[in-house]
Amino acid sequence: MAHTREATVTATTMSAATTATSRRSRIRTALSWVVQLALALQFASGGVLKLFGATQMTAMFAEIGAGQWLRIVVGALELAGAAGLLLPRLARAAAAGLAALMIGATVTNVTVLGTSPALPLLLLTLAAAVAVMRRDHR
Repeated sequence: MAHTREATVTATTMSAATTATSRRSRIRTALSWVVQLALALQFASGGVLKLFGATQMTAMFAEIGAGQWLRIVVGALELAGAAGLLLPRLARAAAAGLAALMIGATVTNVTVLGTSPALPLLLLTLAAAVAVMRRDHR
């Protein structure tokens, strides 16, 4: 009888642990999706502005001095990354790619444009967090 009671207590404890792990996993997934959606909106809007040649974007890339081709490439990468964030199979890779893009933006803001790196650093941090949160989702 004692053996059966021990087995029941062990099974109950394991079930509670599984439930807690499952709850944390659901919370992490929900948080990841909220951040992914926010990032997707941010990068999609930035990508569209770059691809359609908004005045502020053409001026910024002219100041960078690499040519307007870079504006087109960055805009396309931002749109592709935004789309990838919305596809579960691609979300981790898209987040990692966008984080890498934000490393370049941070360096460019500081060394070439002389502007605050706050926004690219925030986006870099959020994209890296998504890449980490999505590591178990394939």
